[in-house]
Amino acid sequence: MGIVKEFKEFAVKGNMLDMAVGIIIGGAFGKIITSLVNDILMPPIGMALGKVDFTSLKAILQKGQDAVMDGAAVIQPAVSEVSINYGMFLQNIIDFIIVALCIFFVIKGMNSLKKKEEAAPATPPPPSDEVVLLKEIRDLLKK
Repeated sequence: MGIVKEFKEFAVKGNMLDMAVGIIIGGAFGKIITSLVNDILMPPIGMALGKVDFTSLKAILQKGQDAVMDGAAVIQPAVSEVSINYGMFLQNIIDFIIVALCIFFVIKGMNSLKKKEEAAPATPPPPSDEVVLLKEIRDLLKK
């Protein structure tokens, strides 16, 4: 029963919930960035580079071939194409760079906000009743 209790405490801690929310939001953010790259940034870049679709760029190591049939009998089986899809790799690198830049700017903005909060002088707390009373006594003694 101790393990169940420990797991319950672990699962409902604030840090665990914050992490779960971060992962879910991060997944959604990743989809947005992927769409930004694939649907908005890459088409104009492809057009500028001579109407290239990055996702179709590949180096073919072995050409594919359809099966040769004689009626129902297979004379030569189909051969799958073997290729290095470097276009998809480039696309994923661009995705990563954009995500990294977005996260960098978000963290940089949050850090600057924290610095502003730390730089703002905190108002001193009001004096305690004892201090006020001692000041009154001091002032009375001066008179």
